[in-house]
Amino acid sequence: MRIAVINRDSCKPNDCASGPNKPCIKYCPRNRTGDETIKLWDDGFPHVNPLLCSGCGICVKKCPFHCYTIINIPEKLETEVVHKYSPDGFSLFRMLLPTKGRVLGVVGQNGIGKSTALKILSGSLKMNLGKFGKEQPEWDEIISNFKGSILQEYLTLLRDKKIRIIHKPQEITDIPKFVNGKVIDILKKINDSPKIEVLSKELDLDLLLNRDISVLSGGELQRVAIAAALLRDGECYLIDEPSSYLDVSQRLRMARLIRKLPQDSKRVIVIEHDLAILDFLSDQVCLLYGEPGAYGIISNVAGVRVGINTFLNGYIKSENMRFREEPIQFHDRPPADTLFYASKVVCEYNDMETQLGDFHLRISAGEIHAGEVIGILGPNGSGKSTFINLIAGIIQPTKGKTLQTEELKIAVKSQYIEYDPEKPVFDIIQKIKGSPHFDIQYKKRILRGLKIETLENRTIEELSGGELQRVAIADCLTEEADLYLIDEPSAFLDVEMRLAMAIIIRKSIESNKKAAFVVEHDIITQDFISDSLIVFKGEPGSNCFCTPPQDLRSGMNDFLKMMNITFRRDLSTGRPRVNKLGSNIDKMQRKIGEYYYIPTKDEEPYL
Repeated sequence: MRIAVINRDSCKPNDCASGPNKPCIKYCPRNRTGDETIKLWDDGFPHVNPLLCSGCGICVKKCPFHCYTIINIPEKLETEVVHKYSPDGFSLFRMLLPTKGRVLGVVGQNGIGKSTALKILSGSLKMNLGKFGKEQPEWDEIISNFKGSILQEYLTLLRDKKIRIIHKPQEITDIPKFVNGKVIDILKKINDSPKIEVLSKELDLDLLLNRDISVLSGGELQRVAIAAALLRDGECYLIDEPSSYLDVSQRLRMARLIRKLPQDSKRVIVIEHDLAILDFLSDQVCLLYGEPGAYGIISNVAGVRVGINTFLNGYIKSENMRFREEPIQFHDRPPADTLFYASKVVCEYNDMETQLGDFHLRISAGEIHAGEVIGILGPNGSGKSTFINLIAGIIQPTKGKTLQTEELKIAVKSQYIEYDPEKPVFDIIQKIKGSPHFDIQYKKRILRGLKIETLENRTIEELSGGELQRVAIADCLTEEADLYLIDEPSAFLDVEMRLAMAIIIRKSIESNKKAAFVVEHDIITQDFISDSLIVFKGEPGSNCFCTPPQDLRSGMNDFLKMMNITFRRDLSTGRPRVNKLGSNIDKMQRKIGEYYYIPTKDEEPYL
């Protein structure tokens, strides 16, 4: 079975040659023999007929905007199409299974069909089974297609409007466009009960209740959206990316609230990119794999540990399907080669204090060495970005001196990325390629690893949040610098890209013998990137302080104890896993003071 897809977001017919002179039409071998494999429609876009396409891939190479994808997939999937957006548009194969009394976690790349699946289950999008026009199926045919499965009952209830579905959307920043007023008034309209007090306490909403929703930050909007969803009484909860904008403490509290939902035999489906949170809140896991923007395949349901490990391994044994060339392996820390005490000191800073309005921050002195990545962990509002700005010299301390190292070159990737909206991505790519400070292989690894070159025909304002994040990281890592300050690099990135980004940052710092501070809320990403940690503590937004840099294990123990949670290592992949509160291993680790994980005998000489 062949899939031929044109990405309408990338295609720019007005900037291409006119009519039949468009490269995709002109050079298609089937077109040249008289077949209309690719032709212009009334909408001005070229359309490809998958049935006539020979799969030669010439259109893929000739299209100046990289908008064609031609892929061969197993024929058995032909009968498993649940939805196509157009004959040459994105295809989704198979469907998620909402099971009573279970939380189904969903993991996969952006653009692979996760949100499409939730729209179908919410009833906002009616699946078409890959048929169009007069052949488009009615409800009876759709339900019959899933006869004998959990979906038959669910879709029947959906058709008859006998199931209450609560959908927490992905794009929470759009909420103020549709809802206005004070937070407390909005929540009371949903459910004016004592449950508001409980959720306000759990989600730290007490100080937000009397604020207008239009002035809330991304993290505040996310917590209000989660509270609004949990206040509603429904039989099925569809929750899309609930951890975005939240710090570790808020993510864990959110996860605990979601874990409680299935106790009343409710169906719960959660899309999540933070693997530690996905592991913690799920009973089962589904993977989505395929080609972003072209097609997505939903895997069979698996246990949480097996499902996440399968995702990291990149191979689904039951389907004999490999979707990643190399497995992702984590390593226990700290190994001998990450002890930097004998290496060159890149940056040394003194004790500092700064006062920003009502916020006071105290910083303990420290240093960072060549080849070292120091991770920064702490709650939102505890001063992490302020620390980055102090080290960068963007703001000055009220007490103490910023840096002792003179003539230090610093590159910054800020939390809030700012470019001229009309700036072409092509210009940034050319700047990266033309940088004389790095070899060709280094620059290629960053451009390919972060998939930047596919964006070269876009402007900054046309990029999604994740695409803009990738461009900013690539731009930062190709600046000539001794010290890199990287603030929340995983924001808006999917799991696949988070891990790719983590590998790129580590390899870049190690290979060039530079140094980096990285602010990050995703524990697994932080574990993958960091050699050492700085932990921020105190009363967020008021009075906070940070520790000096400490080895990763000590820092994680310090931070996780503050978060009141323990982690263990997965025996197969080495990834950190959250222990269930009150489990035997959780109690044992708390007793011996090992909140991060229990070290192996091989690590003992380094402790």
